Amino acid sequence: MSSSHKQTQAIVLGGGAWGTALAQLLAANGHLVTLWMRDAGQAQAINRARENARYLPDAPLHAGITASAERPDFETADICLSVIPAQHTRAQLEIFAPHIPEGLPIVLCSKGIEISTLDFMNEVLRETVPAASRFVLSGPSFARDVVKGLPTAVTLAGDDLGAANRLAPLIQGPTFRPYTTDDMIGAEIGGAVKNVLAIACGMLLGMGLGQSAHAALIARGFAEMNRLGTALGARAETLSGLCGLGDLVLTCSSTQSRNMSCGMRLGKGESLDEILSSRNSVTEGVATAPALVKLAEKHGVDMPISVAVDRVLSCAVTPAGAMASLLARPLKRERD
Repeated sequence: MSSSHKQTQAIVLGGGAWGTALAQLLAANGHLVTLWMRDAGQAQAINRARENARYLPDAPLHAGITASAERPDFETADICLSVIPAQHTRAQLEIFAPHIPEGLPIVLCSKGIEISTLDFMNEVLRETVPAASRFVLSGPSFARDVVKGLPTAVTLAGDDLGAANRLAPLIQGPTFRPYTTDDMIGAEIGGAVKNVLAIACGMLLGMGLGQSAHAALIARGFAEMNRLGTALGARAETLSGLCGLGDLVLTCSSTQSRNMSCGMRLGKGESLDEILSSRNSVTEGVATAPALVKLAEKHGVDMPISVAVDRVLSCAVTPAGAMASLLARPLKRERD
C-alpha cells in the first residue's frame, strides 16, 4: 500500500455527497481515484462538468477523480471506501465480491443497521467479502466541510490497531485527521444511533420546544447509545469519542444534517412521504430506526427516545404525542 514507488489507486463506491467528498480528499492527497456509481449518465456528467451537480454542487472536483459506472478494477486498487447506503451495501458487495482480491482494505463509510438481519456494516462485509481487510470510518464530518478542506477529525477503526495505524496515512489530509481504534462495533454504534437521535432532536426543535429540551434530549440519547454499546461489547471511550459523542453533537445540532432536518420538518407537521420525496439523498436514520429498536429489544436495552422516533416514522404516534409520552415516563436515577 505504499505510495512511495507508485501512485496509490483508490476506489470509492457510491456517488452521493459523502462519497464525492471522500474521493476529493483522497485525490487531494495524491491518489488516483475511481468514483463508482450505478448511474452511467451521472458519471458522464461528473467527468464532463468536474462537479457532482446532483449531490454536491459548486464543489470543483480534483483532476485525479474519474467517475465510472463500470465495475472498478479491484485487482490494482490499494484501498476501497464503501459509501453505499447501508440498506444496499450487502447486495452490491455480493456482486463485487468475486472480483475483490484477498486482503484489500475496505473502509466502510456508511452508517446504519441492516433491517433484514440487524447486522452492522462490518458484519455485512465479513459475510460478503470475508477475505477483505475490514475498517470503519466514522465521526463528525459533513461532506460540504470535507470537500472545502475545513478541519475535520474522525475515527478509523480496524480489525486490529496495527492495521488501522498503517492505513490512516492514506486517508489523512492536511485538514483531515483520522484517530485509530480496534473497536469497530463501537465506531458503528455511534454512527447508527446518532442518526435516529438527530431525527428526535429535529422534531423537538421543529415543534419549538426550546434549547433546554434539546440539550436534555442529546444527553439522554447519549445514555441510550452507551446502554446499547455496553450490551454489544463496545468500549466506553469509543462512544465518548469522535464517532460517538462527537458525531452525536454535530448531527443533532445542525440543519446540514439530513436526519435533523427531516425531524424538523416532521415536527412542523409535514409527512414523512412528503419529506423523503423531496430529497435526492438517503436519510439513513429513517431506515435505521426500526432496526435499532429491534436490536435493542433483542438485547434487552431500554431506548425510549429511539422507540419514540420509530413510532413517529411508522405513523403510530404524532411528534407531539411522542414527546408527551417521553415526558410522562416514570422518574429514575440519571445513571439508569
